[in-house]
Amino acid sequence: MIFWPCILKLDGDDELVYLGSERDFISECRELILTVDDHVIDSTGLSYLIELKAEKLALVKTERILVVDEVTDLIRANEFKKAELCLTKINFLTVSDAINSLLY
Repeated sequence: MIFWPCILKLDGDDELVYLGSERDFISECRELILTVDDHVIDSTGLSYLIELKAEKLALVKTERILVVDEVTDLIRANEFKKAELCLTKINFLTVSDAINSLLY
């Protein structure tokens, strides 16, 4: 079971895409050229690969579970690219808190 919201992490790019629902996932990914290393991280830290099956997008659970420090590092890299926040002040208690910070 996927716990929304999630983030889309494109391989080789520090920018993250907030995905509030499965509908957002489908909408965002429809516009992108995806690679086999792109993945979605849900609010519990579970990582999913993106597969195209019978012309439908699917999320395939991997064994990888990101902890809050790993997701915080992704958020910091995302914010560094924007150069709008002090990176040392970015800290979260949970993966869900980290993902939800992308809304602001």
